[in-house]
Amino acid sequence: MEKDELKILAQNLANPQGEKGIEIGEMMNANNIGMTLESIQSLLIEDEEHILEIGHGNAGHLKSILNKAKGIRYTGIDISETMHHEAGRLNKEFEDQADFVLYEGKKFPFENKTFDKIFTVNTVYFWEDPAEFLHEIYRVLKDSGTFVLTFGQKEFMEKLPFTEYNFTLYSNSEMEELISKSHFKRMKISEKEEEIQSKTDNEIIQRKYTVLTIKK
Repeated sequence: MEKDELKILAQNLANPQGEKGIEIGEMMNANNIGMTLESIQSLLIEDEEHILEIGHGNAGHLKSILNKAKGIRYTGIDISETMHHEAGRLNKEFEDQADFVLYEGKKFPFENKTFDKIFTVNTVYFWEDPAEFLHEIYRVLKDSGTFVLTFGQKEFMEKLPFTEYNFTLYSNSEMEELISKSHFKRMKISEKEEEIQSKTDNEIIQRKYTVLTIKK
């Protein structure tokens, strides 16, 4: 891909827009499904819990969450107007259990201690102020809650040609240091590896990623 194409791809990975954004959203859902399902598994969802997903994309995986237990309530929050509408369109059958919220990417429009479980996959690269963002997650998570943060490891991510455009990459140790400066107290690290198709060509590549399970 040419430099301009890589920039457009990077912009749409951060904030999918328009028809290209819908296409990227479909690709992201397919490419990230392994990471997403591992994250959902790590949440250990129980009956009647309220789940928040940060950066839901097209939420093609929503059914996998709602099937985990009885009486689940899901809220997805995203900065992309395109993904906000697309997620609602694709998940109309679940509108009595799920809602999607559009926000500006910094402050969550929720009361303190609203959610039992929170998770996010491949969004940390785009947090403008990571410390403040973690503070917001801490604020809206219940005291007994779990936060799962999943991201591609720096060593893998920096080999991808589009990550030089406005991505902030993290090694496990850098992420541990970031979390240690927040109010969160406990953290479990699980390293994973999977085969995925490259976003820029048809090659199969080995992705190394980390699932952090974080507690107050």
